[in-house]
Amino acid sequence: MNLKRNMLLKTAGVVLLSGASTVHSANWLALQGTEPDGQSARARVWGFVQPEYQSMSGSKVEAGAWKGSEAVFNQIGPDLKTSSSFNIRRARIGVRGTGFPLDNKVNYFFLAEFGNNGITRPGNGTGSAKVTDASVTLSHIPGARIRVGQFKTPGAEEGLQAIHVFDYINFTGVTNGLLLERFFDSDGSDTFFTPSSNSGAGGNKNGANGPVGAFRDIGVQVFDTFKVNDWELSYAAMLGNGNGITRGDNDDNKETYLYASAELVFGGKGGRRQGWKMFVWNQDGKRTIKATPAQVEGEFDRTRSGLGTTFRKGKYRAAAEYITADGMIFNGTDGGAVPGSTSAGPGVTASFNMETVGEANGYYAHFGYMIMPNLELDIRYDVYNRMTDVAAKERKFTTTTLGAQYFFNKKSRFTLNYELRDAEAPNLASTHNANKILGEIDNRISAQLLIIF
Repeated sequence: MNLKRNMLLKTAGVVLLSGASTVHSANWLALQGTEPDGQSARARVWGFVQPEYQSMSGSKVEAGAWKGSEAVFNQIGPDLKTSSSFNIRRARIGVRGTGFPLDNKVNYFFLAEFGNNGITRPGNGTGSAKVTDASVTLSHIPGARIRVGQFKTPGAEEGLQAIHVFDYINFTGVTNGLLLERFFDSDGSDTFFTPSSNSGAGGNKNGANGPVGAFRDIGVQVFDTFKVNDWELSYAAMLGNGNGITRGDNDDNKETYLYASAELVFGGKGGRRQGWKMFVWNQDGKRTIKATPAQVEGEFDRTRSGLGTTFRKGKYRAAAEYITADGMIFNGTDGGAVPGSTSAGPGVTASFNMETVGEANGYYAHFGYMIMPNLELDIRYDVYNRMTDVAAKERKFTTTTLGAQYFFNKKSRFTLNYELRDAEAPNLASTHNANKILGEIDNRISAQLLIIF
């Protein structure tokens, strides 16, 4: 891990010392953290709405103590109460700009979420609007802009990119499982012996103690972008709380984030600029949580790393990324049941589980082709390997997504996805309960409208 970190630091150092002139072309660090020269307003209101419909067959848990109950992986989030639902996935409104239009060395970015998702309704609980972004960027030091506040962390492409240019409706399994962080008070292992008032017969469903991380943190980031001929080089180094959004730190540990990219720019601008980008990133920190064997609060390492590439030129789009993880692996629920479901046997409730020690990895590859000026067809293959260091606990999730995007105009589109989903416990017999349960994972169809204003 130290080798990966050193490589990132050296890459960033080369960029800083290259003497290249800065640019303000499209780039996720620049798009979200800076305002363009000579075009900044004191306040520019913007936002988007994403109404959608998702549906699965609703297959139930096939084996084990929760046999016959609803399977959590076949329920629509964040409510987990039905296998088909209309929903307002996201409804965000924000304002950005500079304090003084003639000087954009100080700019700000603010965004709030009003939709129905893991940010506003954490742990299937009571929801309310949440601030997702609130930051200020200072651009007084050449080659080292400073961004302070709550904002997207530099890292994996699915998380860092603007959600309104995301080519699919749902995240890949590896991004959802390893990077869309959930925060809990306990690892969930006390379910079978600790009564709880919020879980029915006996056990703690271990609900989230706050919003999903949403690929964001609160902290300070140093970053910038440089032009070298047709190449655009970027770096970012961030220090954050490592405790999600809308709240402060919960211990004395801090999260480090490192990122470097190089992009051959073909032309265009904005979130769909054409180019070929390569990137590498790492984030490292600790989490404080109650864990086995005696539910004593302790500190556990959490590390994520990745590298990937994106390509966009003419009618073609492509992307691929590989991600690894060590520690704090979100491990689903007991028996595949919806958290809070009561088992038929010992009368305890299913709980969310977190593996404090463990390893995981995954990857995805995406290809898109614009067959008409307003119509793009997409296909994505992703694999998520969870708990690869313990044979009995290892689970493999594979999804092939077939997609289509119809663009009404530059600020509105309709997206249709069909996901062929498969899951298995590769080291256990096909007759094992784990494989019987995973064998019932449904395919999913999703349709979504996006309106940007």
